[in-house]
Amino acid sequence: MTGRGDGPGAGAAGGLSRHVPVLLAEVLTALDAKSGGVFIDGTFGAGGYTRAILDAHQQNKVVAIDRDPDAIAGGASLSSKFKKRLMLVPGRFGDLDEIARGQGFDAVDGVVLDIGVSSMQLDQAERGFSFRNEGPLDMRMEQSGPSAADLVNESSEAELADIFYHYGEERRARAVARAVIEARRRQPFETTRQLADLVASLIRQEPGGIHPATRVFQGLRIAVNDELGELVRALHAAERILKPGGRLVVVTFHSLEDRIVKQFFTARTGRAPAGSRHLPTAAAPEPTFDAVTRGPVGPSDQEMAQNPRARSAKLRAGARTETPPQEPLSAITMLAELPQTAEKRGGRR
Repeated sequence: MTGRGDGPGAGAAGGLSRHVPVLLAEVLTALDAKSGGVFIDGTFGAGGYTRAILDAHQQNKVVAIDRDPDAIAGGASLSSKFKKRLMLVPGRFGDLDEIARGQGFDAVDGVVLDIGVSSMQLDQAERGFSFRNEGPLDMRMEQSGPSAADLVNESSEAELADIFYHYGEERRARAVARAVIEARRRQPFETTRQLADLVASLIRQEPGGIHPATRVFQGLRIAVNDELGELVRALHAAERILKPGGRLVVVTFHSLEDRIVKQFFTARTGRAPAGSRHLPTAAAPEPTFDAVTRGPVGPSDQEMAQNPRARSAKLRAGARTETPPQEPLSAITMLAELPQTAEKRGGRR
């Protein structure tokens, strides 16, 4: 239920946790980082994957991207240490192909994406990602644009219910949305505690279960940052920038992300669903990826014991073929959208 590496034990938007790169050895193996090349780390964060890639081979180069100004500032010392081998760029990983070309690379050997919110963002109360510490209801990774408070205070009841249900997978989404509308008439939402307390008053916490506000906060965070839309754009961008044999490695932490990545690789490796006796199988396009992993790769028991944040992590990877990039997949594009958005685009849910 959480973002980048913070498992249910920490809560999707709560709890202090030390940043530890998840599935690090598996990521390096899937990337084939020890063979040398140019790589894109689309989610730099604290630089764990980037540092490991640079250490894996003395000729490796990394274009590291992050939309969070704090992450870019925090990576200054690493950038200085590796000088011309590390290019640390502010931006969104959905634009990773354009960013790489802007750094002088028309094709790369690998792309790694570690999806979601980082532990550093959760740990800073002033960023508003965490419901366990009082802070402004913010959640903006780029620290600009509409905040979570703006969404909560200005969206309609139907819009809020869709955000909580489709992005947060909260079963009582309509009841929470209705309560938010009633509460904001008396006083606008400004802090994480206000919203968390309201949700906790409606949803009973199961013994040993996650905080009642976990899913609501997840839904808001995904909506504020268009996280699923960025993931869809990044998968297609990686397809465009990877050279034949180049590896795409994606680490996800909840079912919404993993469903998109799974369907992308299923379609792009030529494993489309078979037709029925009434509808014959359509000719599948030439695959743009070969499977590197057969199904998701999870953490070992040892890693889960040492780093509880890794429990929900899943790694999927593919190797680029020589087939030219294809048009974006409408099916996964709609997975990233709320129902009304898909309907406006003429899609079907």
